[in-house]
Amino acid sequence: MGFPETRMRRLRSSEQMRALVRETTLEPGDLILPMFICTGEGVRRPISSMPGVFNLSVDAAVREAEDAASLGLGGLLLFGLPDTKDEQATGAWHHDGIVQKALRALKQVGAARKLVLIADVCLCEYTSHGHCGVVVKSGDDYLVDNDPSLEILARTAASLAKAGADIVAPSDMMDGRVAAIRRALDTDASANTAILSYASKFASAFYGPFREAADSAPQFGDRKTYQMDGGNVREAMREIDLDIAEGADMILMKPAMPYLDVVRAARERVDVPIGAYQVSGEYSMLQAAFEKGWLDRDRTILESLIGIRRAGADFIVTYFAKDAAKLL
Repeated sequence: MGFPETRMRRLRSSEQMRALVRETTLEPGDLILPMFICTGEGVRRPISSMPGVFNLSVDAAVREAEDAASLGLGGLLLFGLPDTKDEQATGAWHHDGIVQKALRALKQVGAARKLVLIADVCLCEYTSHGHCGVVVKSGDDYLVDNDPSLEILARTAASLAKAGADIVAPSDMMDGRVAAIRRALDTDASANTAILSYASKFASAFYGPFREAADSAPQFGDRKTYQMDGGNVREAMREIDLDIAEGADMILMKPAMPYLDVVRAARERVDVPIGAYQVSGEYSMLQAAFEKGWLDRDRTILESLIGIRRAGADFIVTYFAKDAAKLL
C-alpha cells in the first residue's frame, strides 16, 4: 500500500527508533589504525600532508597502541621507515628491521596485546628505487621483475610473523605472492599467521600523502604495470579469486571511497572477511575540507566510514580510527 497508509517516516521519528532499525552499524572494533614506525626515541614527527598523523619511534608507537586499545580499536597496521635503503629491500626482512622491533615491543605490552597486529608486506619503503619489487634493466627501461620479488616478499612475511605479527598483509600486487608467502609461513612454523591480501589494489592518485608519510615514492616511472587499472572490476574479481585460491584468509580493497563498487562486488562474490582501506588521499582531502569549514567534521567522519561498511567491508583501515572511536 502507498501513502497515507505507508509512512516511511514513522521509523525515523527518534534517535532510539532510528538505532533500532539501522541496517548497518559501526563499532570501534571494526576499525584498524595505520601507524608509521621510524627509528629513534621519543619521535612523534608530524606528516605535513596528513594532519594529525605522525611518524612514530617504537616507544611512541607503544604509547599510541595503548591509546588505541583503550578506545577499543580492532587492530594496528604497521609500516616501516628504515634508516637506510638498498635495491634488495634488506630492511624489510632483517631480524632487526624497524617493524620487527615494533612488533616485539608491542607484544610485551598488555594493552597492545588486545589489538590485532597487522604487518604490511611490501618493499617500496625499503628499496632505494621506491618500487614494490626487484628492479631489472630492460633495454632503456627499468622493470619490476615479478618472480625474483616473490622470494624477498616471502622472506619478509616470515620475518614479520616470527617477530609477532598476527596477520601479514602483502600489498605489492606481484602475481603469485600469496602462495609464496603461505609456503614460507608454513615452512617457518608460522602456519597460524593469517594472510590479509591487498587483493585489488588500484594504481591510484589517492596514495599521494602516504608516499610522504612512508617515504616510498618511486624514483622513476610509476606502478601501473603491477597495480590495477582503475577501470577494471572484472579483473579485480579475478585477482581476488586467485589470492583466495593461493591461501589468502582475508582480502583488502584499496582505495575505499572511489572503489566502493568493487567492495560490493567482492562482498557478493566471496565469503572470506573483507576489509577496505580509507587511504591517505581520502583522509587528507576531508581534513582540508574540515579546516576550511566546508564540512561538519564529526558527521563526515562517521558518514564516510558507514558508507564503506554499507558497501560490504567487515573492517576498515582508516587514519580516522581513533577519532571515530571517540565519536562512537
